[in-house]
Amino acid sequence: MAVPKRKMSRANTRTRRSSWKAAPVQLVACSNRACRQLKPQHVACPTCGQYDGRQVVEPA
Repeated sequence: MAVPKRKMSRANTRTRRSSWKAAPVQLVACSNRACRQLKPQHVACPTCGQYDGRQVVEPA
């Protein structure tokens, strides 16, 4: 098993951990011309129920 020879400094540890941030959800306009509500990418629109130009779920 690999064991580090030296203790990692606090600055190096914090620099490495600074990349572990949560990214905000990307919102895009719905492709349905009548709807145009913001929705997460690659998800059926919760307002109209369409995805990629076809009805996939019942609208809420």
